[in-house]
Amino acid sequence: MRTVLVVVHTLPSGQRLLDVVEHIETDQRIQVVFTPAPDVFDSGVIDWLRSLGALVVPWQQATRQRFDLAITASYGGLSEIHAPRIVLPHGAGYGKLAPQATGKGSRARRQVYGLDAQRLTRDGRVLADVLVLSTNAHKSILRAQCPEALSSALVAGDPCYDKLLASMHLRKLYREALCVEDDQRLVLIASTWGAQSLFAHSAELMPRLLQQLDNRKFRIAALLHPGVWFGHGKRQVLAWLSEYRRAGLTVLTPEVDWRAAVIGADIVIGDHGSIPVYAACARVPVLTVDGLDTDVAPLSANALLADRAPRLRLTDPIEPQLHSAADHFDDDDYAAITAAVTSKPDQAVRLLRDAIYCQLDLPEPGRHRQLEPVAMPQRQV
Repeated sequence: MRTVLVVVHTLPSGQRLLDVVEHIETDQRIQVVFTPAPDVFDSGVIDWLRSLGALVVPWQQATRQRFDLAITASYGGLSEIHAPRIVLPHGAGYGKLAPQATGKGSRARRQVYGLDAQRLTRDGRVLADVLVLSTNAHKSILRAQCPEALSSALVAGDPCYDKLLASMHLRKLYREALCVEDDQRLVLIASTWGAQSLFAHSAELMPRLLQQLDNRKFRIAALLHPGVWFGHGKRQVLAWLSEYRRAGLTVLTPEVDWRAAVIGADIVIGDHGSIPVYAACARVPVLTVDGLDTDVAPLSANALLADRAPRLRLTDPIEPQLHSAADHFDDDDYAAITAAVTSKPDQAVRLLRDAIYCQLDLPEPGRHRQLEPVAMPQRQV
């Protein structure tokens, strides 16, 4: 029997890894083991793993054992894992710039985070045996930033995108689960985490939406990055949002698969995070907020969306802006953003499964399973 270690740094990376793991864990020749890896945003990971009923080993134990394969979507502590390593992106490709180096001398050009030698190498060795890239453009960036990792690169598309598209036929059921009436429009507020996030900068957004939009015509939901929830604490976040919740705001907890809300939405108001990008891939109109994209990598899907999406103006009436947003995007806009997310649409699971079985030196069993749709959203407040 082969043992595969799934290294989970954060709740979002863990949810992303499940899109891949669920396609190998049915094989009785494979034992899947999870470990919560140390991370500044690792709060909630252990409880989430327990809710899955997964076999979990502590990080200290995981770093002392040898496994047949490790799969992760982040880099922290990766050099301590004794196994061949497959590393996936944990967002819509590689859309952020690495932090600016400090010190004397000229300011170096900031590199794309996750495709830089600082993340990918340790003591002159490439950490990933298989470095999963979503697009051919990422391979070009890798060639410029860390050419020694090119031999490990695999352009495999985006399993998150593929599952999103495979679930689109359940839109009506997702909307029912979110308590959206047939004649209502669902407005989804999507914020990433950090000082440059929508949640940190747009205190006026939620009250203005609730004040200006007729609740008979609109339902408003908020989807906050798990980093917001666990960085501040659930109790604090719910307290901050309590007035808006009483006024009708639906708040989706971090355990909910956000893709159900994106599929059910009629419009997304977002920032530079991944969720608005995936919304555009699903042909959901997006409005963005000014000044929140300073760390976005040029030519990424995030940058394309920031360039093409209309800006929400809080000083103007909001409802007309929601209606006009749908007319702002055309097929070329949606296609360009999707192409920046995946070069292998509907192929990610097959390509990743091939890579996993190759690393495990096992023949693949039978035919590939169809993608399971995104689960119905259960937890909302």
